Amino acid sequence: MIDLHQPEWSLPEGVYAYYSGRRGGVSLAPYNGFNLGDHVGDLSESVAANRATLLDALPGVSGIQWLKQVHGVEVFQATADSLRIIPEADAAATTEAGIACAVMTADCLPVLFCDQSGDKIAAAHAGWRGLASGVLLNTLKEFSDVSQVSAYLCPAIGFEAFEVGPEVKGAFPDAPETCFRNGEGDRWYADLFELARWQLIRAGIGSVHGGGICTFEDESGYFSYRRDGVTGRQVSLIWKA
Repeated sequence: MIDLHQPEWSLPEGVYAYYSGRRGGVSLAPYNGFNLGDHVGDLSESVAANRATLLDALPGVSGIQWLKQVHGVEVFQATADSLRIIPEADAAATTEAGIACAVMTADCLPVLFCDQSGDKIAAAHAGWRGLASGVLLNTLKEFSDVSQVSAYLCPAIGFEAFEVGPEVKGAFPDAPETCFRNGEGDRWYADLFELARWQLIRAGIGSVHGGGICTFEDESGYFSYRRDGVTGRQVSLIWKA
């Protein structure tokens, strides 16, 4: 049994979302078990088997749009024809049914988007660099009326585990005080969930849901790069059936 979670998020009829955990799958330590990342050193056959199992578990999905994520702001337009390639991008959007927009993470913040009509969906990968550069705002621009869009913040590293240097806080000069908390010396604790929520609400999004599930704290449930170094990747997906 693979580890898939359905967000507590009201979506239009025919739109579905999931995020995975690490339980299940066939990958061996240190990638055990449901690793979906093909760039982390795991056996290629194990990743392929896990991805095939994932695809079989997603109702109405004909293919998953995987990305080569680079902590940038590029938003890729996913189509049935694009599934054969893995573009360099940190977000994907589509209006086509049967295509799952997917992002892989192991502490960075995955954010899923959907408009109220269910016509367009998107998924974005946001570490602190992507947040500072505007990957979520670029993704939101894919929608004609941002006030009709909702977003869901999937599991990521929580602020109590995410100690950063002054350069990270300096990348968000306008962020409210709730996004950072004092650490030792010049260190800070950054709250990716609050940074994302602040950016999206300020941009006029209709609503933001989720947030608060920490990948670092739950070793049995989620992969965490900061905790383990060499580790696997979970995935967050959204699609129209």
